[in-house]
Amino acid sequence: MNRRLPGDPSGRALVDRILRVDHAGEYGARRIYEGQLAVLGKSPSAPMLRHMAEQEAQHLQAFETLMVERRARPTALMPLWHVAGFALGAATALLGERAAMACTAAVEEVIDEHYRGQIAALGTEEAPLSQTLERFRQDEVAHRDIALAAGAEEAPGYAVLSQAVKGASRIAIWLSERL
Repeated sequence: MNRRLPGDPSGRALVDRILRVDHAGEYGARRIYEGQLAVLGKSPSAPMLRHMAEQEAQHLQAFETLMVERRARPTALMPLWHVAGFALGAATALLGERAAMACTAAVEEVIDEHYRGQIAALGTEEAPLSQTLERFRQDEVAHRDIALAAGAEEAPGYAVLSQAVKGASRIAIWLSERL
C-alpha cells in the first residue's frame, strides 16, 4: 500500500512528474550505454551492451511520445544528464567489463525500486501508463540480471562502486522529478 504524504503530487501533477523523471532516466541510461560502448564497443560484452542500449532507446522513444501526448515538460537538467550519463558509462567501462556491469546492475536495481513506487502511486487511475511502466521495469530487471550474470559482483571495489552509482542514481531521480 502506498501512503501519500502532504505535498505529494496527485493526478496530472503526478503523471507529469513521472513522465519527466522517467524520460530523464531513460535518456541517462541511453547515454550510459553510449559511454560504455565508446570504450567496450569491440569487446566480448559489446553485443550484450548493444541489446540493452536498444531496449533503453525504445523506452526513451515511448516516453518522448507520452510527453508530447500529455504535454509534460522535460527536466531542466537534460544537458547535465547528457554529459553525466556518458561520463559514468565511459568511466566504469574504463575500469573493465565487470565494472561496467556493476554500474548497470546498480542503476537497474534503483530503477526497479523507482518504477515499483510509481506504479503503486498511480494505482488504478492510470492503468495504461502503469502497464507501460511495468513492462519497462521487467526489462530493467532483466538488464540487472544480465549484468550480475556477466560478473558485476566480481568487479574490483564492487560494494563501493555499486553504492556510489545507486546514490548518484537516487539523487538524479530526486532532482529530475523536481526541476
